Amino acid sequence: LKAVILIGGPQKGTRFRPLSFEVPKPLFPVAGVPMVQHHIEACAKVPGMKEILLMGFYQPHEALSRFLVSAQQEFKIPIRYLQEYAALGTGGGIYHFRDQILSGGTEAFFVLNADVCSEFPLQEMLEFRQQHGDAHSFVILGTTANRTQALNYGCIVANADTQEVQHYVEKPSTFVSEIINCGIYLFTPAIFQHIGDVFQRNQQELVLEESSNGWQRAEVIRLEQDVFTALAGSGKLYVYKTDGFWSQIKSAGSAIYASRLYLNQYSKTHPERLAQNKSGGPIIRGNVYIHPTASIYSTAVLGPNVSIGEGVTVGAGVRVRESIVLHGASLHDHTCVLNTIVGWDSTIGRWARVEGTPSDPNPNDPYAKIDSETLFRDGRLTPSITILGCSVTIPAEVVILNSIVLPHKELSRSYKNQIIL
Repeated sequence: LKAVILIGGPQKGTRFRPLSFEVPKPLFPVAGVPMVQHHIEACAKVPGMKEILLMGFYQPHEALSRFLVSAQQEFKIPIRYLQEYAALGTGGGIYHFRDQILSGGTEAFFVLNADVCSEFPLQEMLEFRQQHGDAHSFVILGTTANRTQALNYGCIVANADTQEVQHYVEKPSTFVSEIINCGIYLFTPAIFQHIGDVFQRNQQELVLEESSNGWQRAEVIRLEQDVFTALAGSGKLYVYKTDGFWSQIKSAGSAIYASRLYLNQYSKTHPERLAQNKSGGPIIRGNVYIHPTASIYSTAVLGPNVSIGEGVTVGAGVRVRESIVLHGASLHDHTCVLNTIVGWDSTIGRWARVEGTPSDPNPNDPYAKIDSETLFRDGRLTPSITILGCSVTIPAEVVILNSIVLPHKELSRSYKNQIIL
């Protein structure tokens, strides 16, 4: 068994700015550990996992290399990064590196998108494949969404008895099904035959078009639109439906929601990562992660859903709720931080209040997913969580509300509903 984690690369219109300026999005800490570490941990637990490959078009870079070395030591499993020469799409990348994936006689491999958070029921997907279909069938992880939100995802129509996928549509314009694609797949080497067919077809179409930059376009293959749509109804593709938690991490606001889902899971999987109330320690409400190097005053109140990074200092009487505070940040006495991501090495002065508007799914709908909000609506900034880039200084006694502050800014007054460039 192997696993491939698709980490993408630096896109132009990234919804994760300004945080992605400092660190590649897959290394952004969610619930105290890099986003992609949750994936690696889940893969490493599967018996028989021989190797984990990260695939994307980030330039090799120090933070990524350091992370891979420490993850290899921690999980005792080979982890490598394969760099694409350009963005090849979800199918083009694995097709380009098929020899690396198949080396060593791979019988099956998982493909996981890095920008999802999930319980990762990988073992269950393996068992499901043994019970359904044959040795050459493929499995998509699916979950239930509500009818309106399903249109934002890949929708799967499956046979109720066999779970065979009969129809697949990526982001349909009208309602197709409430079972959506989670971006986690189990393939056998036979998938390369199907991706290869798409590649040949792309090449033939390009010969007919005679376009100048054709060489690159044949290589770009999207698993969802190009491969699954064709495989549906052929008896080769099955869906395993999970009731476990699942969410996309597209925007910074969805990172806070993902952090909550993972912190909830820690009580079962990593109780040692959750902070406890101790005498002389801060007051903890709900699930909170505190890095061992952080220094927190005993009268601070943290939680629920708070993650405090490395070397953070939190002063007396500080209140933090539904927020991620990244390494080296310092919150002076009596600050209040709600629904906010505080960037690396940022400083918030005494009695300041930094607050955002949560973008959580509807709590009354068990199948609601997080909406991928647009930054602007009707020419105005949509109220969302507040984000402070790295090394932002906020003075004492000001209020920052629903704003995004780019890195290395020193503010002198209060702001509301603004992007501070």
